[in-house]
Amino acid sequence: MKLYHGGLLKIEQPQIIEPSVLRTCDFGSGFYTTTDLEQAKRWAKIRQTRDRVSSGHVSIYEAPDDLLEATDLKRLIFASASTEWLSFVMSNRTNREFNHDYDLVAGPVANDRVYATLTLFETDQLSIAETVHRLKTYTLVNQVLFHAEKAIRKLRYLASERIQ
Repeated sequence: MKLYHGGLLKIEQPQIIEPSVLRTCDFGSGFYTTTDLEQAKRWAKIRQTRDRVSSGHVSIYEAPDDLLEATDLKRLIFASASTEWLSFVMSNRTNREFNHDYDLVAGPVANDRVYATLTLFETDQLSIAETVHRLKTYTLVNQVLFHAEKAIRKLRYLASERIQ
C-alpha cells in the first residue's frame, strides 16, 4: 500500500508529532498519512500558505498491504463518518487531556466543510444524528495515523515530490 504525507519538508524517517497548542488533530498525536496523493498535495499547499513559504513536499511511503488488519498493532479503523468517529474526533479536538492508546488509527479526514459541521455540533446547533447524517453526504478522503513507534516502523520511505 502506498501512503503519502504532505508538509513543508521531505520526511525520510517519520516520527510522532505532537499537536501544537494552536492546532488540534482529528486522531491526536502521531504521523499522518493518506492513500490519496491529491489530499497529500493539498496538505502541503495548506502548510505552504500558513507558513508563507514557496514550496512543500509530499513524502511517499510503502506499507504492508494488510496494514489496516495487522494483528500486532492495536488498531481503530473508521470505515466512514459515524457517531463513533465523530465522538473520537471531537475528543481529540476539544479535550487536551484526551489520549488514546491505539497504535494506528484510520478513517475519514475532517476537511473545511466537515469543520463547519463540527462547529455547529460543538455549539449545540446540530444533534449528533443530524451531524452524522450531514457528514455522510460529504466525499471524505482518508487519513492513516501512526500513533506509536511500532506502527511507524511498518513504513518504508520511497521518494519525495516537491510541491510549488
